[in-house]
Amino acid sequence: MGRYTGPSCRLCRRAGEKLFLKGDRCFSPKCAVERRHNPPGSQTTRRGRRVSDYGTQMREKQKTKQIYGVMEGQFLRFMADAFNKPGITGFYLMQTLERRLDNVVFRLGFSDSRKQSRQIVRHGHFLVNGVKTDIPSYLVEVGDVIAWKESEKQSDFFKERTDGIPKRPVPAWLTLNLDDMAGRVNGLPSEEDLQQAINSRLIVEYYSR
Repeated sequence: MGRYTGPSCRLCRRAGEKLFLKGDRCFSPKCAVERRHNPPGSQTTRRGRRVSDYGTQMREKQKTKQIYGVMEGQFLRFMADAFNKPGITGFYLMQTLERRLDNVVFRLGFSDSRKQSRQIVRHGHFLVNGVKTDIPSYLVEVGDVIAWKESEKQSDFFKERTDGIPKRPVPAWLTLNLDDMAGRVNGLPSEEDLQQAINSRLIVEYYSR
């Protein structure tokens, strides 16, 4: 199955909460979750059936994949790596997702959403330690420097993407240099830096069956 290409707001309505897939729109009155509280395809207000434990776990897994824009095969590989590490499996899973290059570009404020950051990374606008890197799933390491290509800094595209930065707080494990418009990885994400809206324990239980 290929990547989902339908309306992003439909995924939020299905999850029953904001997944922040469309940047600034999610904070505006145009947000689909604010305007339409019912799930997609539902034309009535009748009460649905109780969701099983399995269904709850699967929904959490699907929600996490949609937030980070990861396909099932990639997610399975991340889970396999997390299971092989000592300690808390869910923590290692979330840490890996946060270390993806497209997520780091988003966290640094260079894009409005992870979907947008994945696109501009694929188009080769970024350097990692001075080397062009166009793989959104590239996992950054401590000490890595993520910067725009010099050839992009005079373009209108760059000015549009960096106007008004910082747009959101930059997490403690990253540092944003506004002079060079570059970010540095200070350390690996801690528990406080990870997505609080995601219950990683449910995801681990889903794959432990």
